[in-house]
Amino acid sequence: MLDVTRLRVLVAVARHGSVTAAARELNYAQPSVSHHLARLEAETGVKLIQRAGRGIRLTDAGRLLADRAAEVLGRLDAAENELAAQAGLRAGRVRLAAFPSALGTIVPSAAAMLRAEHPGMDLRLTEAEPPEALRMLRAGYVDVALVFRHCQEQAPAGPLTPPGPEEQGTRGRLLLDEPIHLVTRAHTAPGATGGPDAGQDGADLARYAGHRWIAGCDRCRVNLITQCSLAGFTPKIAFTTDDYVAVQALVAAGLGVATLPDLALRAARHPAIRTAELPGARRHVFALLYGEPPDPPVTMRLIDALSAASGGLAASAAPHASAVAPGPRPAPGPVAPAPVSHDLVAPAP
Repeated sequence: MLDVTRLRVLVAVARHGSVTAAARELNYAQPSVSHHLARLEAETGVKLIQRAGRGIRLTDAGRLLADRAAEVLGRLDAAENELAAQAGLRAGRVRLAAFPSALGTIVPSAAAMLRAEHPGMDLRLTEAEPPEALRMLRAGYVDVALVFRHCQEQAPAGPLTPPGPEEQGTRGRLLLDEPIHLVTRAHTAPGATGGPDAGQDGADLARYAGHRWIAGCDRCRVNLITQCSLAGFTPKIAFTTDDYVAVQALVAAGLGVATLPDLALRAARHPAIRTAELPGARRHVFALLYGEPPDPPVTMRLIDALSAASGGLAASAAPHASAVAPGPRPAPGPVAPAPVSHDLVAPAP
């Protein structure tokens, strides 16, 4: 059986790429780290590290074992925390990974609720886009992952493409069903770059086929290309940034147009932009769990708080919204987490 302590040493070396840095993190002497690595190689019977100049690097076998060890150690740490909470040794620690616009909207409200209702809880927050949040969830580094998926209401009915393998095995709750907005410069004349769609029932992307576009994260970029494709053109992407504040600043400066979800506009809104809702374009926000129920009480408290915060957000009007940009649809009320129904989740194009 592999020794857990030696696996921790290997993971630390893989993370830092250095025996010295791993020793510093683990508070070990450097020879002790080298000894643990040598013993681990003896236990496995394979070469795990090799010299690379003045440093070291992991072999293919070493990288494989380090990846699996990170998952195992993460689950062990999570189990230790859950048992301590069940035994009443502490009020409970819960770790959440969330994408930036959720950290600027849903999460602070939920954290404030938890602090008021359960002052002994220890909430740890990490910023991560959905792919990284899912990796952290699977590895046990976080207990809950906030992720999003784009969907298209106008897509033809029928069986959906199966979800990506990164979401297999997760359970969760739909927190929010929000619109996607076209973002243009506020004071440009209609027909010019960034011209608004004032007075229309929604954004007509076809009017902006010849304009420059600003794309976001990988999933948002795919959704932008899909929306433009539905409108009959391929966008000319001039800038790419996953910072929604920077996106709005670029639009306000007349450097292009963009699409943003409602949460990004609620988190921060530039005064010199105008928005129009894209008909049929939605983004679903989920709180995901990994592993089999029952879930620790501390995790359920976080899920309930996130649901309550999302429900309050959905019921309120978006601040500074254009007349053609209504707020998001109400989210479902708090219910016990159940396996995510992928029949309701359209995979990102």
